[in-house]
Amino acid sequence: MPHESSHATGGRPHRVTMIVDEGSNPFELGVATELFGLRRPELDRPWYDFTLSAAAPALRMHAGLFTLSGAGGLEQVDNADTVIVPNRPDPLARPAGAVLDAVRRAAARGARLVSFCTGAFVLAEAGLLDGRRATTHWRWAQSFAARHPRVRLEPDVLFVDDGDVLTAAGSAAALDLGLHLIRRDHGADVANAVSRRLVFAAHRDGGQRQFIERPVPDTPDASLAPVLAWAQERLDLPLTVADLAARAAVSPATLHRRFAAQLGTTPLAWLTAERVALACRLIERGEQGLDRVARLSGLGTAANLRARLRRQTGLTPTAYRRRFGPPPTPREKRAAERG
Repeated sequence: MPHESSHATGGRPHRVTMIVDEGSNPFELGVATELFGLRRPELDRPWYDFTLSAAAPALRMHAGLFTLSGAGGLEQVDNADTVIVPNRPDPLARPAGAVLDAVRRAAARGARLVSFCTGAFVLAEAGLLDGRRATTHWRWAQSFAARHPRVRLEPDVLFVDDGDVLTAAGSAAALDLGLHLIRRDHGADVANAVSRRLVFAAHRDGGQRQFIERPVPDTPDASLAPVLAWAQERLDLPLTVADLAARAAVSPATLHRRFAAQLGTTPLAWLTAERVALACRLIERGEQGLDRVARLSGLGTAANLRARLRRQTGLTPTAYRRRFGPPPTPREKRAAERG
C-alpha cells in the first residue's frame, strides 16, 4: 500500500515524468498530460511538475502517425518522484535497454512506478513485478502470464495499487488510475474536482471488471442513474441491496445484473465504495471523531471505518487526516505538544 515517506517532496511540486518509447500509444500520453501536466489554478495548491522523457530526440508514435520531438532525455527519470513507463502496440517487443535501465534506477531509489495498459510488460521486463500484484489489458493477459509467470497477475480489474508500483488495464483505465493517484496525493475532493473538469466518473474502484457487457443501457428506463443518486443522498442510512432494488422497482437479482452490465461491480461493492469516499470527504473537511465519521458515512463502527479506509486508500484514518485533513488549530497543536 502507499508509502507516504517515499514520495514526500519537501514542499516542492511532485515530479512526474512519462517515458515515451518508439511506437508508444498517444492516448495514454494524452491522459498523463491532461491529469498531471495541465495547470490547475482553481485548486489553489502546488500541482505536479510534469515532463516527458525519451531515449531519442525524435520518436515515431503508434503506427507512425506522427513523430514526437521535444521530450527531455532519460536523465529526467533520475529526478522524478513518479515515473510512468511506456506502452506499445506490440508489448512482446523488448523495450530499449536504456529505458529498462532508467526504470530500474528509479525503482532502486524508491520512485513510484506507474504503467498504463501494456506498460506492465515494461515493468515486468525490468524485473520489477516478480512476486507483486499487477494487471494489464485483458487482450494481452494470457501472453503476459506465460511470459512473466512470477507476477501475480489480476487479469480482470481496472487497475492494481500495489503501493509504490501501480498498473492500469486498458486505455480508459489509465484515467481511473490517474485519478486514483491524485486521490492518494491530494485527497478525494481534489480528485473529484479534476474528474469534473474531465467530465469523467469521479471514482471507479480498481477492483471493477475491465470488460462491461453493456456499457450503454438497452433502454433509458434501465439506467441506474436515478437509484444511484437516491442512494448517494442516503449513505448514512442502513441501506441494503434490497432497498436499492425496491427503489429501482426490480428484483435484487435484476439489480445485480444491471450493476454488472453497466458498472462492472456489485451493488454492495458500489455502496461500500461510496461510503468510504464520503468518509474521506468528511475527514478532509475536519469532521472529528471516528465514530461520528463512521455513522455519517454509513460504515457503522470505527473499526469498520478503519478496515475499509485502509483497504481502499492504504492509510489509517489518523494518517489520512494528517495527510489530507485541515491543518490543526493552535489549541490542537498545544494539546499534541503536551502529548
